[in-house]
Amino acid sequence: MPRIAVFGGVYANPYALRALLDDARERGCDGLYCLGDLGGFGAECDAIWPLLLEHEVTTLAGNYDVAIGRGDEDCGCGYADARDDAFAQLMYDHTRAHTSAPFAAWMAGLPGELRCEIGGVDVHMVHGSPLAINDFLWESLSDEELALRVRASGAQLLLCTHTGIAWERAVEGTRIVNVGAVGRPANDGRTEVRYAVIDLERSVVERVELVALAYDWRAQAASMRASGLPEPFVETIETGWWTTCLEIVPPRERARGAFHVYRDALPQLDAAAAGWADAVVAADDERPVVSLFSSPLFPPRLWVYSNFHCNLACDYCVVASSPGARRRELSAERFFALVDEAVREGFGEIYVTGGEPFVHPQIAAMLEYASDRLPTVVLTNAMLFTGRRRAELARLAERPGLTLQSSIDGARAATHDRWRGAGSWAKAIDGLRVAAELGLPLRVAMTQTPDNRDEVAQLRSLLEQLGITGDAFAVRPLVARGFAAGAAAPGAIEVSDAVMVPELTISADAAHWHPVGADLDSCPDFLVARGEVSLAEAKRRVIERFLELRQADGSLPDAFRCAV
Repeated sequence: MPRIAVFGGVYANPYALRALLDDARERGCDGLYCLGDLGGFGAECDAIWPLLLEHEVTTLAGNYDVAIGRGDEDCGCGYADARDDAFAQLMYDHTRAHTSAPFAAWMAGLPGELRCEIGGVDVHMVHGSPLAINDFLWESLSDEELALRVRASGAQLLLCTHTGIAWERAVEGTRIVNVGAVGRPANDGRTEVRYAVIDLERSVVERVELVALAYDWRAQAASMRASGLPEPFVETIETGWWTTCLEIVPPRERARGAFHVYRDALPQLDAAAAGWADAVVAADDERPVVSLFSSPLFPPRLWVYSNFHCNLACDYCVVASSPGARRRELSAERFFALVDEAVREGFGEIYVTGGEPFVHPQIAAMLEYASDRLPTVVLTNAMLFTGRRRAELARLAERPGLTLQSSIDGARAATHDRWRGAGSWAKAIDGLRVAAELGLPLRVAMTQTPDNRDEVAQLRSLLEQLGITGDAFAVRPLVARGFAAGAAAPGAIEVSDAVMVPELTISADAAHWHPVGADLDSCPDFLVARGEVSLAEAKRRVIERFLELRQADGSLPDAFRCAV
């Protein structure tokens, strides 16, 4: 049974190449094939050539090799973004300066593809794809896009590289194997690099193994640093995360990485736009790229719907809560697990909302658990602070990490009650007095309606009597979601995931893009993932979707003032 080793993207990394050649021989590989891109990224370009010759590696030309062989001014990598191109040019200039004339001449004579029969299997080897040497054959390409490349080949087995991320699957009877890159990690947080070992026999691809290869990455990093290559390139070798040339990477693949956009793409958001919390500022670590999560584009604020049933049925409720709403109650155990995971995943605060959280029988224990671990805000209508609940509130008042946030929608009962129900204003004011007497930190938001636009100053004065002053009072817009959808709430603003910064929200039903869209019935477009899903996976899906929306028109969304 013929067994072959296929690799690409050597990227001037002789340490990984030596490890691969040893590993392939130990695995009993009969043939060694390199799909090109011998230089770039690493420092020791000329160290690659003797290894390929010594081990009789059948080698194709990648776009890098064609460019070096011809003496081109750039690598021809196929990037479309100016920032990607700038980093690619840095590496190409280094490669040109450190590649000897004999090696360049040898590269100029390499074939651009190889079509052969191995073990009775029709094999087609290319660098990018059968369409072009610098075509990016990503796993996330649509079935139509993949089929287009398969038909251009017609082989049983299509082998490629160029993207730097290994994958394999069958498309219209052709086995596609992207062998990844042996010179650079696969943007997965691991220092290992990838290559493919393939068994072929009796006209069948018997087995494909995408090998994670350990090598002396410390020596590669030291070599790059000693050569004066930029630190972001060295960091990729040391951490396994890509820090350059990101814009070419599709949303699905990019969302798996640690970094997602260039730093200079981050908008300058008003601090008040992010809520009462401090404005999110990306870490100033001198990297050219940042993670979306924990940036102004994806604040590290976790929203949790404890339940959806409520003692009120407010006319503008974005999630259609009411006394008769489907409960969708999170168990305390599930809530505790979410809090623990939020800490591990780097969230900086938790907002607990509903429904009315204080109708949940275990809300006090839940808020204690959360506020012991992260700053916690609970959103409540403040109308239930009597009897047992008043005693629980007194217990919670001793917790420095807990803030109580309520809604008062006018300086007069008539204004407030028109939207939230008869008698609700008086009960809410009484509840705030109880909480203030207990010493709980308080905040109040007024949802702007057609009836209360002229009462902001009056309400501010009223709240000052309860110790709610300054930026502890804010006004938020009416949103056309839930009960306020359509013409039900005149003046309500339209929102969507395309124009809103995500704030990951968890309910008993699902993970959602934003708390204003956490009701599956009225806001299915805000769904991120149904059922219980890890916060890590929910974050990844949010990032992927954000990148898809952003790439549609190149714009970036604004923060919506939900928490204020």
